[in-house]
Amino acid sequence: MSGHSKWSTIKRKKEKTDSQRAKIFTKIGREIAVAVREGGPDSAANAKLKDIIAKAKANNVPNDNIDRIIKKAAGETGGAQYEEIIYEGYGPSGVAVIVETLTDNRNRTAADMRHYFDKFGGNMGQLGCVGYLFSRVGVLLVDAAGHDEDTLMEAALEAGASDFLHEDDELFDIRTAPNDIGMVRDALEALGYSFVSSEAEYIPSTTVSLTSDDDIKNMTRLLEMLEDNEDVQAVWHNWDAPDDEE
Repeated sequence: MSGHSKWSTIKRKKEKTDSQRAKIFTKIGREIAVAVREGGPDSAANAKLKDIIAKAKANNVPNDNIDRIIKKAAGETGGAQYEEIIYEGYGPSGVAVIVETLTDNRNRTAADMRHYFDKFGGNMGQLGCVGYLFSRVGVLLVDAAGHDEDTLMEAALEAGASDFLHEDDELFDIRTAPNDIGMVRDALEALGYSFVSSEAEYIPSTTVSLTSDDDIKNMTRLLEMLEDNEDVQAVWHNWDAPDDEE
């Protein structure tokens, strides 16, 4: 759930330890609960919930877990109230970073975010300080194996996709407007396609390369600390990191 090299991120997710996988399940579970409280437990009538369920399945969250979270959230009248807050800042040598959070204590989360940026050679800025360097885009990734590129591209564009990319031999990358993810995913699933992931992402317009060993180390540690924080849902950046660093 981070970075601009999406395939590297996905491959890294598949190699997560059980404890790291549990953290991912917890973060997605929180998203599901918030979506249920905002729009109800029926995914057919709650587009946001439907998109998050698809994200959960792409991250191998068991169906029983998903159902249990939905039922629990639908029956709760109290409990923690989470709000979505986005933080923006700079990592070492001006790497732009956007952090999406769900928190029940904005003072705690803001203090944590500021500490991480300061500790690893960056600084947290005001909302909008780096947002202009990114575009919010729906990204649906399909495993290229066994699929004809022209056939899928035609189907995707007919379903409402805005762009179709094939940047490596492993993935087809379908782009949509953020609100059109579900529409395009449903149309392609009806044709038998399945997805490695399908979610809205922040895509950088430019990238930054780091050459200093200290900067690379600090940027890596900053991303690790952000992703390990229980309030952080996703981290996006414009570091053009080597695959073995991301």
